[in-house]
Amino acid sequence: MGSVQLMNRIIPDALTSAPQPAEFRRVLGQYPTGVTVITAQTAAGVRAGVTVSSFNTLSLDPPLILWSLALSAPSLEVFRHTERFAVNILGEDQGDVALQFARRAEDKFAGVETVPGWSGVPLIAGAVAHLECTVYRRDPGGDHEIYIGRVERAEAIDRTPLVYMRGAFGKFSGMVANEKK
Repeated sequence: MGSVQLMNRIIPDALTSAPQPAEFRRVLGQYPTGVTVITAQTAAGVRAGVTVSSFNTLSLDPPLILWSLALSAPSLEVFRHTERFAVNILGEDQGDVALQFARRAEDKFAGVETVPGWSGVPLIAGAVAHLECTVYRRDPGGDHEIYIGRVERAEAIDRTPLVYMRGAFGKFSGMVANEKK
């Protein structure tokens, strides 16, 4: 068995191999994230929405965000055929909305109140924030497609966001003061 040296420690090769998907998912589950539903609508009026926790800020100038969608997602073709989408950052009381958009369904929007955004993309009512975006880039990312969006419009309300960690929803319990010295 071989080994590598890392920060003055000897690590056996068996410990440096890539994790299996289930273990990788478990490890990543230790990192709490916000919960978003990404929504889109084609020119023909076909709507799609999907729950996403793989959302992140990419750049402040220009304002860019990124998220990814599984290549196996039924909504992939809708997202590939539209140039606009919205990121709906869900509130702590919207776990049911997150679950609805995470499951396969004929109409994921059934019973969910939406309002049209500036470009007609549906925005989920009650979300703590909405980011309305145009597609800046689409890139391959293993078993996902990575979407980079340029934020054209952003709004937020002062509510507590929904949090996801270890396969469950939770809520944010408060902030630690940032002391200046």
